[in-house]
Amino acid sequence: MDDIISCIDIGTTKVCAFVARLGDNGNFEVLGKAMEPCSGVKKGVIVDIDSVSNAIRSCIQKVRALLNVDIESVYVNVMGSHIDVFYNKASVDVLRHDHQITSDDVEKVLKKVEDVKLPENVQIIDVIPRQYIVDGCDEILDPVGMAGVKLELEADVVVGKITTFNNIIKSVENANVAVNGFIAESLAVGDLALNPEEKEMGAILIDVGGGVTNISVFKSKCLVLYDSIPVGGEHITNDISIGLKVSLNDAEKLKREYGLALTSLINNDHDITINELSENTKRTIKVSEVVEIIEARTQEIFSLCREMLEQEGILSSFNGGVVLAGGGISYIDGSIQSAKEIFGLPVRIVSYKSLGIKNAEHVTAMATINYVANRIKSEGKSGGTKNNKPRRQKQKKEYGFLKKIANLFNGLF
Repeated sequence: MDDIISCIDIGTTKVCAFVARLGDNGNFEVLGKAMEPCSGVKKGVIVDIDSVSNAIRSCIQKVRALLNVDIESVYVNVMGSHIDVFYNKASVDVLRHDHQITSDDVEKVLKKVEDVKLPENVQIIDVIPRQYIVDGCDEILDPVGMAGVKLELEADVVVGKITTFNNIIKSVENANVAVNGFIAESLAVGDLALNPEEKEMGAILIDVGGGVTNISVFKSKCLVLYDSIPVGGEHITNDISIGLKVSLNDAEKLKREYGLALTSLINNDHDITINELSENTKRTIKVSEVVEIIEARTQEIFSLCREMLEQEGILSSFNGGVVLAGGGISYIDGSIQSAKEIFGLPVRIVSYKSLGIKNAEHVTAMATINYVANRIKSEGKSGGTKNNKPRRQKQKKEYGFLKKIANLFNGLF
């Protein structure tokens, strides 16, 4: 049976909504999407709930009108500055007489791995199993039905500040939809953007958004570091606006048209006519004047990322590569060469078009849908919003990880 899943990506410069239909085989089809500019987020933090709510409401209304689908609840991505991911391990004894592991045993070990001491202002958002271990045999994905006397679980526990999620909840609920669960942006984008070999061997995923750059490090298929810096693509636009004394709109156009990360890549340093900001006049500049500004800020973003990785001791023994993603960097040619100079590692950039995405700003929303679909597929269950067809409405179901997220989430406030 098909079902509908919906997500909201609250970014620094825009809000994006995606709705998809999940098929019986776990694959999904994007049915509709909408994007609205938003000024209610600064450096990844919601500072104006009404502004964010209005952008969400507008996106939801557009999708509803397009698809005739009643979006009751959504998954919301959460960026690196708001959450932390740490490893935990727990075990339970299998008490049945025949020692056959049941779903109750799995539920017990999941609850036990959640039993950690946290600061009062922090709440568990999700628990992501790495592997189950039965009587010392590891790399088990589904232990139900197996025989054993001891069941162990190694998992990643995702936590975040309650105040942050409270603001997200208010913003979403003010738009007349409920929050179905929170998805760590790094895990979602990592699943979509990285191939299995990169996640196994090691990959530094640098996701440059409008106002925030998320840094995620994967190794042995696990997330080992997740953080962010409050600098992104809009800072490049601001630099151009201030440096050349042009409007933000004109600065964005200059960045898109002459976006190069290195002045050495300029083929023709020709003249450009630009509009004066304070006067109704025009003046002439060189292409290199734009590129120099872009180069400086791009190198700063990569350098700040490198400093963070060095402080965490990641680069000293790292054998993987760097993967660039995000709308803040996708339009800038030469970013691969610039990143190679800064990191001294192999670098590639995610081709959003090869992922079937027409707009780089849609990557996080698509990644969130993909992540939820994969989690549902792994458990053979379904959930989400319901199709708004008269007399044929589907009841929302929450099983497995969806139910667990809902239970954790319902205890927040």
